[in-house]
Amino acid sequence: MAGSSAGRNGTRPGPRGEDVPPAERTSLSARARDAVRQRIVDRRYPQGARLVEREVAEELRMSRVPVREALRALVGEGLLELLPHSGVRVRRLERADVEHLYEVWEPLAVQASRLAARRVARAAPGELPGTAALRSSLDRAEQAARADEGAREVAAHTAFHEDIVALSGNPMLARTMEQLSGQLQLLFGMREEPEHMRAQHAVMFRYIAAGDEESAAASTLLHVRDSRTVALRSLFDDA
Repeated sequence: MAGSSAGRNGTRPGPRGEDVPPAERTSLSARARDAVRQRIVDRRYPQGARLVEREVAEELRMSRVPVREALRALVGEGLLELLPHSGVRVRRLERADVEHLYEVWEPLAVQASRLAARRVARAAPGELPGTAALRSSLDRAEQAARADEGAREVAAHTAFHEDIVALSGNPMLARTMEQLSGQLQLLFGMREEPEHMRAQHAVMFRYIAAGDEESAAASTLLHVRDSRTVALRSLFDDA
């Protein structure tokens, strides 16, 4: 009767329990991807560092299969790059990478704010809880800035932009922005965050919450372009 249990659940036992049901493996892979992404963003895995699948699996206390899938996914996100012969390393952000990222992010961020404000304008009072999420992200960012907690501030700023995308109600935009999320988090964590840029978030929120889509779009355009200037100055000593 050997193999009867494999027939019942569609899997075969493997070394260290690596062969698991697909749904469970997907969940483990997502957890591994989030854990590795966070280590890249907070620079526990610095730029240029080679990641060894076995070592990452041991650190995360997971089997190698979900970690392997996670590393492949992060290559797709642009946070890791394949080495010529085998393995991966944390991608180094060059000036061209930052320029390209902002070229893509700018129109998407502007459109997200425009659509979010449009949805607010068309909704019945109190119908959209997304504005409360935006306000919460702003508050968390301010609290983190006052406490000089850079990582928490970066997380709050990232959440603010993600909340705008969610409020836009456009799933295609959300999927597209998800591909940029890791690189934006990494970039936000590497550059400084001047106080006036935090104030720009408050202006964006005010226009979105008021349902003023053109003002929301214009304030977002200003914010993204200022963010680009700050990033290039911080990372590449631009004047």
